[in-house]
Amino acid sequence: MTTPSDDHTDPPHPTTAEDARLAAADDMDSPWRRWGPWLSERQWGTVREDYSPDGDAWDSFSHDAARSRAYRWGEDGLGGFCDRSQRICLGLALWNGRDSILKERLFGLTNGQGNHGEDVKEQYFFLDATPTASYLRMVYRYPQAAFPYEDLVETNAARGVEDREYELIDTGVFDENRFFDVQVEYAKADAEDILLRLEVTNHGPEASTLHLIPQAWFRNTWSWGVDDPRPTMTAGEDGSIEVVHPEVGSYRIEFTDDATPLFCENETNFPKVFGSDATSPHPKDAIHEAIVDGRSEAVNPDGHGTKVGLHHVLEVPAGGTATVRVRFAPVDAAPGLKGFDETVDRRRAECDAFHRPHEVKCESDDARAVLRQAHAGMIWGCQFYNYDVRRWLEGDPGQPPPPRGHKNGRNHEWTHIANHDVLSMPDAWEYPWYATWDSAFQAVTFAGIDPAFAKRQLLLFVDDRYMHPNGELPAYEWAFGDVNPPVHAWAAWRTFQIERHAKGGSGDIDFLKRIFHRLLLNFAWWVNRKDAEGHNIFDGGFLGLDNIGAFDRSAPLPEGWRLQQADATSWVAAFALKMMRIALEL
Repeated sequence: MTTPSDDHTDPPHPTTAEDARLAAADDMDSPWRRWGPWLSERQWGTVREDYSPDGDAWDSFSHDAARSRAYRWGEDGLGGFCDRSQRICLGLALWNGRDSILKERLFGLTNGQGNHGEDVKEQYFFLDATPTASYLRMVYRYPQAAFPYEDLVETNAARGVEDREYELIDTGVFDENRFFDVQVEYAKADAEDILLRLEVTNHGPEASTLHLIPQAWFRNTWSWGVDDPRPTMTAGEDGSIEVVHPEVGSYRIEFTDDATPLFCENETNFPKVFGSDATSPHPKDAIHEAIVDGRSEAVNPDGHGTKVGLHHVLEVPAGGTATVRVRFAPVDAAPGLKGFDETVDRRRAECDAFHRPHEVKCESDDARAVLRQAHAGMIWGCQFYNYDVRRWLEGDPGQPPPPRGHKNGRNHEWTHIANHDVLSMPDAWEYPWYATWDSAFQAVTFAGIDPAFAKRQLLLFVDDRYMHPNGELPAYEWAFGDVNPPVHAWAAWRTFQIERHAKGGSGDIDFLKRIFHRLLLNFAWWVNRKDAEGHNIFDGGFLGLDNIGAFDRSAPLPEGWRLQQADATSWVAAFALKMMRIALEL
């Protein structure tokens, strides 16, 4: 992406099919913005899902529990896709015939398990994406031998901070190229007509079997006593799956005849997780039990539920490829898979055309590939983020009350927070929650390819559902009250510049006005709250070397102590300069 200076303007880029879609989707509620890769890579181990008495988010909801326990605030998955409110989710599951569990989500070490903290232990690559998600492509690399879950945990536990990390490739599980590359492609035939093409390549020296299970499910919104209607997925008489959600609409899933639909409920397996009575005869892990444990009775024989898996058993020859096609479309769309591959290939060509003008300054194919995958990673790295702090603290009417102390624990001073938006994540596995100053830098990156999304991101964080009534911006879910460098004004100005440079004209003055007035509140908070002696010398904050400082400067000091520091003052000075620059533009 380009980062122009104030005095340089190039002619606007030529319009491509994706540019036209973006122009039509400048309103973030446009149908072309309704579906995208907004399923988190990790919902387990997050603050949102933590109702423990000690606030130990990592251990209170583990990777192992995620297979059997319904999430309260969001969903995760492998190669995931969903609507903007994450009511309907798509993803895939895999089984090589040797693993003890179905591969439905990425595995990694918790903060306490890794010798350098939390760390995803998988191999996957984001290769392509367009801003409207009209085309997406990624590859997941799956071993043909049993996935070494225990080895990764135990070997890393034996290593110290001075040692290198023990990665999946170090285990030898990929030796002799005994792995599958599973290429995941999403293409939109229309705004809500979603095509999923899965290509499985066997790189090993022998034929090997892979169980490939594209899945669809509803985020569980009905188990918490808030009167949300219960949606349904049902096997249709024509062999398709009927998907009906009262708030999202009615859809149809079509697939080839070689798949067996397996139905269950996206609900907790209470006997397994909590040792209590069952509330559903076919809970969330029923598809796992049917395929891995051979218990066909685990899934619903009547062909309905809130989660469905399309079970394919693929015998892939050495060096060969097998392809699976799935269509998710509105119920009133013309049925059938005719023209499926042609549409996917056309959207891929349109993706190439969209990115080409952004790559003109790349001097080699390698540089172009790096830039393309960087943009792809940014788009795939967005997720639907859902967190109502007041409800989280108080608990749900349909659930047991949270443990004593939870209500006055983490983030209890941020009860205005009511986030339910698609946001750019620092990392969709290691950091599947927003960090506000990271989000500012990410918005500047997005400004080069999708300025409407970039502006929306920046405006969200100064909205009443995010910004504290006193003007403070939230930091991150682990501690919203921590203080990050005030880079929002800089990001707003850069985003304005980049869009003006790309489109010509005077730029989006209305955006600058809206964000300027809100940032005045944040500036006042810095002046009133972080200038201890009124000398314009600012202190506090999770600043310096970010989270690798010698000590946490957000932590309280002993009584009578004061920490003298210089960088917060320089950040506030930069904040003031950017606010002045915006004011002059206005």
